Amino acid sequence: MSDLEDWIKHGDEMRRPLLVNPALSKSEEVIIVGAGLSGLSCAFRLSTTRPDIKIKLIEKSEVLGGVISTWKEDDWICDLAVNAVRPHPAFWRLVRDLNLDKKFMPTKSDSTSRWIIVNGKKHKLGLNSLFKLGPLRFFRSIRKSRIGGVSVSEVIPNKKIADAFTLGIVNDIADNVDADFLMPSITKFGKNPPISKRKLRKKIQDSYPIFTPAKGTLASIEGGMQTITDALIQNLESKENVEIITKTSFETPEEVSQRFSVNLESIIWTCSGWQEAFEETELSIFAVGYNEKCVSQVPKGYGTLIPDEDIPISGILHESDIHHSVRCPKGMRLFRLMVPHSRWDTSEESVKESLISLLTSNKPILFKKLGVRKIPSFKPGHMSKMQNVSPKCSYLGWSVSGVSITHVVDEAERVAEIFI
Repeated sequence: MSDLEDWIKHGDEMRRPLLVNPALSKSEEVIIVGAGLSGLSCAFRLSTTRPDIKIKLIEKSEVLGGVISTWKEDDWICDLAVNAVRPHPAFWRLVRDLNLDKKFMPTKSDSTSRWIIVNGKKHKLGLNSLFKLGPLRFFRSIRKSRIGGVSVSEVIPNKKIADAFTLGIVNDIADNVDADFLMPSITKFGKNPPISKRKLRKKIQDSYPIFTPAKGTLASIEGGMQTITDALIQNLESKENVEIITKTSFETPEEVSQRFSVNLESIIWTCSGWQEAFEETELSIFAVGYNEKCVSQVPKGYGTLIPDEDIPISGILHESDIHHSVRCPKGMRLFRLMVPHSRWDTSEESVKESLISLLTSNKPILFKKLGVRKIPSFKPGHMSKMQNVSPKCSYLGWSVSGVSITHVVDEAERVAEIFI
């Protein structure tokens, strides 16, 4: 493909480093370590593009899918990780190729509002937020960020808003997060597109299958995001050139190379933790349900960010407001809570007490801890380090150069294209 065609297909993902060994495309057998969304997507794209190549997909647990999982109980449905996807043609293509078109739809147009709670007061996020930052100060910060390796707090000159932004995505405060990693199009990390941003956006918009998303919208899958990983697993299990191996763990690519008698360049490592000084943060996920009459004063919307460290909850997602598909029993509303371990005393009572001021004093019908998530840390300078890696094998996934669901799906396409 030409450079322009690459940008139309992959958009700003072209700014992110692709840590692929140049000799990978010469492999007759490929070993993919890790069967989360990244490993599954990579195996799907590669096995489809090159059915002549043997692929082994290795997972340390007996359950495939990684962090993408959906909790279901009676009529309650809640994602534990990503619950909706921002527009990117790669994800739309994956949905189409898995024949999930009829289950995929935009989120509700009347539930796009987002709020932030600062000093006990709730503020709606929008264009006015930019003016609260001070437009000139904000644009100066953006220009300074283009030297590379700065934190998000150096780009967004308001600590509360910056922290809310990064906590909602990577569960860490803005001082600790690489701006190039989280917003490469703003910091101008990596190479620039060959045409103007406006012209490129129009060409990308014209490339979407299924439906063209409106600006600022999201989309979601009926039944939760696990629908995607379940479809990938079903597809891979039916392919003759794919072998799935579970309950098998490796610490290094070298161990994989020795065990399966393949060269390092034929290994794709999608697990986290291979970088030096690798760190993670943790947060617990709760599902909370109410009779809708008990939370009638809570406006419909996407959710609320809470940067105040004295409150254990960092974010509330309005799960039943967002999706077109049903996520709770009739007459109820469902909320998902993010509770970082760095600011929580581990008592569920403290979470319940916080809900009194954040949502309602009424007792919830449902209050359930769904699980714990571990999220890699992306310190300032992370992307520059990744850009300078010369990998012996190939490294993909959440902990490398992007944490969004669209990133790992698009990354799999970029890898498969190397084999064409």
